[in-house]
Amino acid sequence: MELMTDQRFRKTIKYLRALIFFGLAGLALATVLYFSLIGYAKLQGPPPLAVPQSTLFFSDDGTVIGESHSGQKRYWVALKDISPHLINATVSIEDKTFFTHNGFDYKRIAGAAIADLKAMAKVQGASTITQQYARNLYLEHDKTWKRKATEALFTLRLEMNYSKDEILEGYLNTIYYGNGAYGIQAASRYYFGKDAKDLSLAEASMLAGIPKGPSIYSPFASMEKAKQRQRTILNTMKTNGYISELAAQRASIEKPKLVGEHQHSRIGAAPYFQDAVQNALRNSLNFDDRTISLGGLRVYTTLDLDQQEIAEKSIDKMIASDSEIQAGFVAMNPKNGHVVALVGGRNYEESPFNRAVQAVRQPGSTMKPILYYAALENGFTPSSTMKSQLTTFMFDDGQSEYTPHNFNNKYAEDDITMAQALALSDNVYAVKTHLFLGEETLVETAKRFGIKTDMDKVPSLALGTSGVRVIDMANAYSILANGGKKVDPVLIKKVENHKGEVIYEYKAEKAEVLKPELASVMTHMLTGIFDKKLNGYSSVTGSTLIKKMTRPYAAKSGTTETDSWMIGYTPQLVSAVWTGYDKGKPIELTVEKSYAKNIWLDFMEKALDDEPAKKFKAAKGTVAVYVDPASGKLASDGCPVKRMTLFAAGTEPTEYCTDHLDHEEHKEEKPKKEKEKKPWYKRIFGL
Repeated sequence: MELMTDQRFRKTIKYLRALIFFGLAGLALATVLYFSLIGYAKLQGPPPLAVPQSTLFFSDDGTVIGESHSGQKRYWVALKDISPHLINATVSIEDKTFFTHNGFDYKRIAGAAIADLKAMAKVQGASTITQQYARNLYLEHDKTWKRKATEALFTLRLEMNYSKDEILEGYLNTIYYGNGAYGIQAASRYYFGKDAKDLSLAEASMLAGIPKGPSIYSPFASMEKAKQRQRTILNTMKTNGYISELAAQRASIEKPKLVGEHQHSRIGAAPYFQDAVQNALRNSLNFDDRTISLGGLRVYTTLDLDQQEIAEKSIDKMIASDSEIQAGFVAMNPKNGHVVALVGGRNYEESPFNRAVQAVRQPGSTMKPILYYAALENGFTPSSTMKSQLTTFMFDDGQSEYTPHNFNNKYAEDDITMAQALALSDNVYAVKTHLFLGEETLVETAKRFGIKTDMDKVPSLALGTSGVRVIDMANAYSILANGGKKVDPVLIKKVENHKGEVIYEYKAEKAEVLKPELASVMTHMLTGIFDKKLNGYSSVTGSTLIKKMTRPYAAKSGTTETDSWMIGYTPQLVSAVWTGYDKGKPIELTVEKSYAKNIWLDFMEKALDDEPAKKFKAAKGTVAVYVDPASGKLASDGCPVKRMTLFAAGTEPTEYCTDHLDHEEHKEEKPKKEKEKKPWYKRIFGL
């Protein structure tokens, strides 16, 4: 008996030794594995926290006008911009030990395992906020051992490399709240129409309950279940010391005001402008397509929503609804180049081709101000005269010729000044000037004005036969409007990444590309198309608009067989309009030839309605004198018409007009009739 007891004892000792050995070996292996895992996680470094986020496009007043996303409405907000109620509610219900654990809640894991064993099913979760964040960032939502191991590794990496606030911020900006809303900002805007920082306790506790089952606990799916879940969360917040019993009761009975709409009601505004902005991001700022679409960028543009609306309405109103005529429109601030309105066509859905920035069309006579500016630099003045008559120019020893024609084949058959030639849009004067300067001069001057398309060195270039883009012409006239300072068309003021860090900001170059005094003279010459004092063999080209104008404008129209233009400005605003057929069909109807002018004036008048009517200031180095518009000489007392004209100092005329002296000398003076003095009584009674 004693022998058997001794054998059993020895056997027991043997088993205990084996158990201890294997236990210690297992513990050692677990320790090695744990530290290996820790070391591996440390070597792997911080995992990236980037997630697909909507890129937002803002107008100049901060209104969101566009959004680029992959079906996930997600807008990143900093933790400081999230309501404390929402943070406390989330931590209470999802992971009350979040701020103290190292990524895993072992007590909770053990409790969940026991509950699952008792129920023989998965009934309780034990994932911490860090684990859930890791799963949302990097993993598929399957239930394999490989996925769980990878999740554990990412959890360690997050905890080792990021602060609790960074993890919590990422989690709240990542989780799904139902109805297409990813992250707390999108959810807050969708459910309650407010920013995440403004959520009340009642709203926050309801939102915190949705991620457990968006299709179950969303108030739009079931208000009853949403309220039940809300009460559970309020109780956990009370238990964890975040709120009082009274606050919990008040929040539980509060009736939420639901919205059920995603933010940004102005999304879709100015689609042609938005396309141009995305092209600028891609081609000028070198952002790749994925970053533009999913990078969570904040793109702050120059668009003025009010002026954009005016431009669109002007085009809709002025062009007949059944016409196939298309339009391209750009409005700019000449001081900084900001594009405040842009229309690339009459219907974006029917044709997204952007005629404001993509189409290359002949500018016609709108090229003449660039030509005449070059002439001013080469000794011409507004009073320089040349003969306006049908002229054939011969080239290459008589082997080729060119004959420009005026509108309706009307000519002065006499000398006219450059100021009048511009106002009447005389083509012969323009070609003569162009050839006198040399064809290379206009090509080079156009480049200084920001024209980027190729210019042909031909006689007809003076009449705008080489194609240009609307946006470039608007920019060219902006340089005149601001007195000769370099500007470029600006669509984007600033770009921020998803963290709110500025990664691009536009900074203008400070450069003078034109002589200020000559730019001022050119501007004054461009006011002449609205001045009837310059009428000659035909009326000034802006005569049909004069009665509708409420302020001074400088402008030039341009027409070719297939293109109609109007470009002009005030000191505050420049706009350029092109109208025509996409396929280059001739514009034949008289009403269609007037579309560009009417759109331009309608826009300018309404866009500047609340602005003061500013006059163009004469630049330093200029002088203004009265001249006879026909001869360009100083006006004498006998001149029937006198026009104040601006000149660069030292180039003003010194010779007086003598064309009307003979008329004065032979004019018979009418004898003065002696005024009869009435008796006093007739003067008193008006007899």
